[in-house]
Amino acid sequence: MSESNRMLTALIQLRSALQEVPLPLDLPDAEAQRESRTEMIAQLEDYMIPRLTTIDAPLLAVVGGSTGAGKSTLVNSMVGQQVTLAGLLRPTTMSPVLVHHPDDGHWFGQDRILPDFTRTTTATNAPYTIQLVPSQNVPRGLAIVDAPDVDSVEERNRNLSAQLLAAADLWLFVTSAARYADQVPWEFLKQAADRNAAVAVVLDRTPAEAVETVATHLARMMASRGLKDSPLFIVHEGPVDENGLLPPANVADIRGWLQSLAADNEARAAVVQQTLNGAIRSVSERAYAVANAAAEQESSVGGLRSDVENAYAGALAAVHEATADGTMLRGEVLARWQEFVGTGELLRSLEAQVGRIRDRLVNAVKGKPQQAQRVQVAVEAGLETLLVEHAETAAEKAAASWRSTAQGKALLAEGDVDLSRASREFRRNAEQAVREWQQGVFEMVRTEGADKRGTARFLAFGVNGLGVSLMVVAFAHTGGLAGAEAGIAGGSAVLGQKLLEAVFGDQAVRSLTQRARADLERRVAELFEADKARYVARIDTLGVAVGGPDRLRAAARRVTDERFAHHQRQGGDHSA
Repeated sequence: MSESNRMLTALIQLRSALQEVPLPLDLPDAEAQRESRTEMIAQLEDYMIPRLTTIDAPLLAVVGGSTGAGKSTLVNSMVGQQVTLAGLLRPTTMSPVLVHHPDDGHWFGQDRILPDFTRTTTATNAPYTIQLVPSQNVPRGLAIVDAPDVDSVEERNRNLSAQLLAAADLWLFVTSAARYADQVPWEFLKQAADRNAAVAVVLDRTPAEAVETVATHLARMMASRGLKDSPLFIVHEGPVDENGLLPPANVADIRGWLQSLAADNEARAAVVQQTLNGAIRSVSERAYAVANAAAEQESSVGGLRSDVENAYAGALAAVHEATADGTMLRGEVLARWQEFVGTGELLRSLEAQVGRIRDRLVNAVKGKPQQAQRVQVAVEAGLETLLVEHAETAAEKAAASWRSTAQGKALLAEGDVDLSRASREFRRNAEQAVREWQQGVFEMVRTEGADKRGTARFLAFGVNGLGVSLMVVAFAHTGGLAGAEAGIAGGSAVLGQKLLEAVFGDQAVRSLTQRARADLERRVAELFEADKARYVARIDTLGVAVGGPDRLRAAARRVTDERFAHHQRQGGDHSA
C-alpha cells in the first residue's frame, strides 16, 4: 500500500471513530467537544479525505472575512469580471461561488472537495449548494471561492463560512481598516495558525492616509498570533467601474501572487501540503480530547446501565428466593393444599413408612380433582402477584437511581412511557408465563408417568394431583418461614414429596423438582429481562458505543504514526 493510501485509510478510520462517539449527554465540556467533533468530521469529509485522493487538483483559495470588508468586490476584481454578486444584491441565505478555469471543471465534481454540496451553474440561495463559475481569467491550477461573512447575522452563513474555510488550501482573509481588530475574524485566524494553514491577509478598502498606521498594527497582531510568515496585501480604497470592479492596479499584487502560485507546481504543492499536513496534525491531536469526553460519556452510561442491572438483578434474586424458601406455601396456597391432601391423619402418618400408609394416601386424595384445581389456581394467583410486586420494585428502584443524576432525569423524561412502573404488558405476560409453567409441570408428570398411568397410585393421584404436588415440592425449602407456619408448610411439602415418590421413586422426584425449578427460573428471568429492556432501549437511543473512546484513540494514534513515518522518510521535522 502506498504512503498516501495508508494515510487515507487512517483518516477514513479516524472519521468512522469520531462518528461513533456522538457525546449525547450534557456532561461538563461535552458541548465544546461536540462542536470540535462536528468540525473535525466535516473537515475530514470536506477537505482532507477528498484532497488526499486528488492531490493534484487546483489550489483552492477561499476568500472569507468580516461583513462589509468587500470580499465579493475583491473576488470580481481579482478575476476581472463579475462572477459573484456583491453587497445588497446577494441573497441573505446565499450559496458560495467557486470560480475556476474551464479546463479545471472536472476537479470540482460531486465526489471531490465539499462532496455534500450540490453543484449548480446558476446563482441560488439553496442551502448546501455551490455555484461553479468557469472563467478564462482564472489561471489553471487555481480556484477561488467567495464565502459568506464569518460574522454574518445569519447563523447558517457563519457555519457555512467556517466549513468552507476548513476546506481551503489557502485562506484569503479579507478585512478593512474599520474591522481589522474585530474579535470574530481573529478567532478564525487563530484556528488557521493552530492548524498551520496557509493564510494570506488582505487589508481591503484602506484610505491612503490610514495605510501605514493600520498595516503596521495589523502586521504586529499577525506576528503575535502566529501568522508572522503570512503575506499581508493592501488593497487601496478606490472607485469601482460600471461592472463593480476596482482598478486593476489596486489588486495587482494579490492577483500576481495567486497567478504565480498557480504557475509554479512546486510552490502550489507546498501550499497544499502545508495546509493538509497542518489539518491532519490538528485533527489527530484534537481527537484525544473528544476521546476523553467520550470516555466520560461511556462511564456515565455505564453507571445508568449498572443502576438498571442492579435493580432488576435484585428483584430477580428476591423472586428466586421467595419461590424456593417456602414463602409460596403461605396463605391461600397452603389452605388449598391442605384441603387437597388433608392435615390430620396424613401428617401424623408421615412418621410411618411409605409402604404402610400408601393405601391411606390413595384414599385421602382419590376423588379430589376439584381440590387439585384449587391448588393450581392458588399457586397461579400467588406467583403472579409475587412477580408483579417485584417487577414494580425493580422499576421504582431503577427510576430512583436515575433521578439522582441529570443524565438519568433527562432519559426518564423522554418518551410517553413511565419507566418507574412495571410495563403495562408485564402482568399479562406474567399470567401467561405462570400458566405455561404449570402446563409444563403437568406435561413433565404426564411424560414421567407414561408407563404408570394404569397403576392404582397414578390413577389415585391423577396428573393434576401429582402436578400440584410437584409445584409444592418446588417451593419447599421453608427457609423463609418460622415457628408453626414452618412446621405446617414443611410438613405439607414433605407430604407432597411422599406422594410423588410413591408413584415415581426418589430419583425421579429429584429430577422432576430440578426441572420444574429450572423452567420456572428461566421463564421468570425472561419476564424481568423484557421489562428491563425498556430501560436498556432508552439508554441505547443515546448511541454511546462501548469501546468508542479506545477505538478513537487508536485511530488518532495511527494517523500520528503515519505522519511521523512520512516525515522520517522525508527527513523533515515530524512536529510540523
